[in-house]
Amino acid sequence: MSTNNPETTQLESISAHTSNLRERRRAVTASFLGTTVEYYDFLLYTAAAGLIFPALFFSNLEPGLATTLSFATLLAGYLTRPLGGILFGHFGDKVGRKKILFITLMTMGVVSLGIGLMPTYATIGVTAPVLLVILRILQGIAVGGEWAGATLMAMEHANEKSKGLAASFSAAGGPTGSVLATLTLASFASLPNEAFFSWGWRVPFLLSVVVVIIGLYMRSRVTESPEFEEARQNGEVEKGAPIKIVLTTYRKEVVLGALGGAASLFVQGLLAGFMVTYVSVIHGWLPRTDALMMLTASSFLQIFTIPFFAWLSDKWGRKPVMLYAAICSAILVWPMMALFNTGQPLLIFAAFMLGNPILQASMYGPVAAFISEKFDTAARYTGASLTFQTSSIIGAGIAPIIGATLTSETSGSNSLAIFMTALFIVSASAVWFSRETRPSASRTRKFASFDKSR
Repeated sequence: MSTNNPETTQLESISAHTSNLRERRRAVTASFLGTTVEYYDFLLYTAAAGLIFPALFFSNLEPGLATTLSFATLLAGYLTRPLGGILFGHFGDKVGRKKILFITLMTMGVVSLGIGLMPTYATIGVTAPVLLVILRILQGIAVGGEWAGATLMAMEHANEKSKGLAASFSAAGGPTGSVLATLTLASFASLPNEAFFSWGWRVPFLLSVVVVIIGLYMRSRVTESPEFEEARQNGEVEKGAPIKIVLTTYRKEVVLGALGGAASLFVQGLLAGFMVTYVSVIHGWLPRTDALMMLTASSFLQIFTIPFFAWLSDKWGRKPVMLYAAICSAILVWPMMALFNTGQPLLIFAAFMLGNPILQASMYGPVAAFISEKFDTAARYTGASLTFQTSSIIGAGIAPIIGATLTSETSGSNSLAIFMTALFIVSASAVWFSRETRPSASRTRKFASFDKSR
């Protein structure tokens, strides 16, 4: 005979709630750490592309051309990210998020190990830059599959009121990886040039093996996404190829999502991939170590401001926060560039602090949820991957090359400020024409004027 003991029922409810809360925290932590590892490797390459690789892999060329070609290898990694998004997204939508995230993380570790052990142009000639491009392509494919999976594991474990915040911790792994990458690189960049360019630059890449092991351990302890499991039980994952669903049903969402995130990603790529080189190598205003430490400090603050702006989007909606951020950023790029061009260390530091924690983070904070929520569960991994990685190409991927082109002696730095202002206007327009994706938006009239349905 069954009994319904109220106390037993209450204890079971509390136990279930505690277990769910623990699992949510574990999912967020694993996503954060995993993305940190991925972006440590990816952004370490970004910093090295301006400071190290021109001298090591393009040493037979004139310095300006060597730097441009080094940035071109950087772009190669961004160009292959959508391919990784489609490839890993397909299996992430079919077999689950967790298994795919293991593969992407391991791939990043192997690639970084390969870069750290690779001979330079002085040893094997033109084969060296060719191998560098191949490794960068593999790195881009792995990162292409990482972002959406980590974001969805955190977001799909969260409750409706905090999905933006949960997803943002995956995004915050980017600046955390940047902090680790630049701190590690800066510590070895202080070596004498002969030691740094012979072996010192390799150590940060080799150290990625340690953080990869930590990331894999954390991911092994997380359960599969509950929303994916529900979709699988309902037979939704069997409905067709996810990429076909995305390209036939969600074309508008892909375009608007990619354009909506482009401006903030451009700022990210510009500061990490070009401005350090601009102030330390091109103009010589700062030692390279000082410039890297300034970037590190600004990235450290991003770790906190990205979740803050995501939290605001949970309260007010994705669109209002991103629109206000885009408008303010379109204005603030002008004082940021003016500060960079003073040549004064303290003012250059202020430019980094304005650029990353404010301009970049204010619009980037809600982006993970803004993009992911555009797609239903059965095609979400593929859709979010394709959208974000396309946004990365037209944002961060072209940033160093655009920066180098628009700050030449003939064009001046105002051209770069004009370009960034225009890009923020484009991103704001894409956000304006998007529908509000916050789950609770349908239950509130607040900020309803921002919502334009499909």
